[in-house]
Amino acid sequence: MTSAAPDLSRPRFRFDRRLWQQFVEVAQPYFYPPEPGSSLRFFGLLATQLIFVISSAFFVAVGLTLLGQVTFPVFFTELAAGLVENVNALLNSPVLYVATGGLLVSGVIFGLFRNKLRGRWRQWFVLGLLLFLAFVVSGLNVILSYVFRFIDNALNARDPNVFWQFLGVYGITLIVAIPILIGYRYIRRKLALFWREWLTETYLKEYFQDRSYYELDSNAANTEIDNPDQRITEDVRAFTVTILDILLDILNSILDLVAFTGILLSISRQLTLGLVGYVTIGTLVALVIGTRLIKINFDQLMLEGNFRYGMVHVRDNAESIAFYRGEDLEKKQVGERLMDAIRNYDLLIIWLAFLDIFQYAYNYFARLVPYVIIAPLYFAEQVDFGTIGQSIFAFQMVLGALSLIPARIQDLSAFAASIERLGRLFEHFKFKTEGTRGEAPEKIQTYLAPHFHLRQVTLRTPNAERILFENLSLQLQPQETLLIIGASGCGKSSLMRAIAGLWTNGSGTIERPDNSEILFLPQKPYMLLGSLREQLIYPNLRENIDDTEITEALKMVNLPDLIERMGGLAVERDWPTVLSLGEQQRLALARILLNQPKYVMLDEATSALDVGNERQFYQLLQSLNLQYISVGHRPSLLDYHQWVLELTEGQQWRMISTSEFQHPEP
Repeated sequence: MTSAAPDLSRPRFRFDRRLWQQFVEVAQPYFYPPEPGSSLRFFGLLATQLIFVISSAFFVAVGLTLLGQVTFPVFFTELAAGLVENVNALLNSPVLYVATGGLLVSGVIFGLFRNKLRGRWRQWFVLGLLLFLAFVVSGLNVILSYVFRFIDNALNARDPNVFWQFLGVYGITLIVAIPILIGYRYIRRKLALFWREWLTETYLKEYFQDRSYYELDSNAANTEIDNPDQRITEDVRAFTVTILDILLDILNSILDLVAFTGILLSISRQLTLGLVGYVTIGTLVALVIGTRLIKINFDQLMLEGNFRYGMVHVRDNAESIAFYRGEDLEKKQVGERLMDAIRNYDLLIIWLAFLDIFQYAYNYFARLVPYVIIAPLYFAEQVDFGTIGQSIFAFQMVLGALSLIPARIQDLSAFAASIERLGRLFEHFKFKTEGTRGEAPEKIQTYLAPHFHLRQVTLRTPNAERILFENLSLQLQPQETLLIIGASGCGKSSLMRAIAGLWTNGSGTIERPDNSEILFLPQKPYMLLGSLREQLIYPNLRENIDDTEITEALKMVNLPDLIERMGGLAVERDWPTVLSLGEQQRLALARILLNQPKYVMLDEATSALDVGNERQFYQLLQSLNLQYISVGHRPSLLDYHQWVLELTEGQQWRMISTSEFQHPEP
């Protein structure tokens, strides 16, 4: 069944269902394998873990309270009697059985999914520990609110005994809280690091599978996936860090809301209702601003990536630019990319200014609310002095919990932009895996065979705008060699790409050996980031090649002193800079000797060599008993090939023997 093509051309910059689906597609696989209907199971497991954490936190809180009663009986009897009574009431209520059932049922559910979660237990354990610590942190905030209340009341009553007792409690609480807070932050960052490593490796696997990196870079039909390297590096990092910050902030907000709303309601119902209305209006305003910020942040990420790519392009082509003296044009082009990024960032600054106006007004006016409502109650002697401080603290905690969206709308907008970029890249990978694009042009079919056989091959450019040649048919017997010639732009290198499976737009069939048996040598050899040894044995990276074999290979391609000149085989250099193009081509030829392929395809691979080195190289190829196909312009190449394929204008072609080409009939 053919999959429907994803709509990659028109991103929608809204907090909507599609953005949520993209979020789930990116976030879920780290915790649960993606499959039909798996999202419900994934969120069910998240809810189950939350129940397990809540139940565990309940028993820990009860245990610590009972332990404190035994350890500090006077304090708990005189000053915290209400806490002990509440705990004893919970132990004699159905809550105890609910918490026990939560632990048991959660364990059973995770046991049922143990096969699905194989290889994913670490992330679930770390996430569970993180959730538990979030409950602990929220509990510490509640404890501190009561400690401050007792301290304020002691000051107002001029009671030094109670003051110093609760100041001691405050000190003990800090001693306990600081390691917990540090551990909480450390584990959160560690989980983000684990997640980034896994998600990056997953994207890299898809990126390098089926040469997706090549399609994303060169296929004009997919240019809407801009800067895939930036998406895999920067957006993945931002996603894994921000998602934990936001989700844990949401959880903390819920916990603070539950814990402090009760305190706030016990003080003033009017204060609570006024707060809810205030936050509702603020959230709606923030969402309006945030929706606009998503697109601006999305564009900024794209434009920054384009600017960075322009600078990298100059660095990678510095010598060519210097020869052409093209500094002015390069500066102009890079400057245009910079100005695009600056103009968009200027727009971002304007909208952030609107956001700042809203947030400052929102926060400063919110500080007046508890004073306006609580002060009359205090003057009427309906509440004590300590209640004022506790109500302000509780108000700020509930305000912070309910104001998550207004307070973090810029972070949420930037996060949504990262989700959009990663989600679109994920959709591209997913669609490529599941099926062929429904609207894609006809494809050339490729089959594996121990020979080269092309049947009625018509090749188009990747964007399908131009036909390079039509109905090309040829067959090479084992060990037969072929030279492809023709004017520039007629499709010689494109034919090599089609045989390699890089270009598939067109029709016809190609039978060829597996790519693992073929070594492709382009005109400008690829120099990887690695040692000289890795350069020579690329792409197989075999470890069982000894130094003697490498030295002999270099001698055979007229690079006998390269190892000594470079400082050894283990040295790493900027190889495109330190080696001339001719040396790079000879080094690439040495790869043939070390990798020992059965077939070699050379796209003007000797263009930088003199005729003598070229002759020596092809004589070496002939002695290796392998089959090769070459693209070239030099007449001297005819001496080393049996067949000639000439591509001409008008999508025409002809294939004749070398002798017929050299000595045409009158």
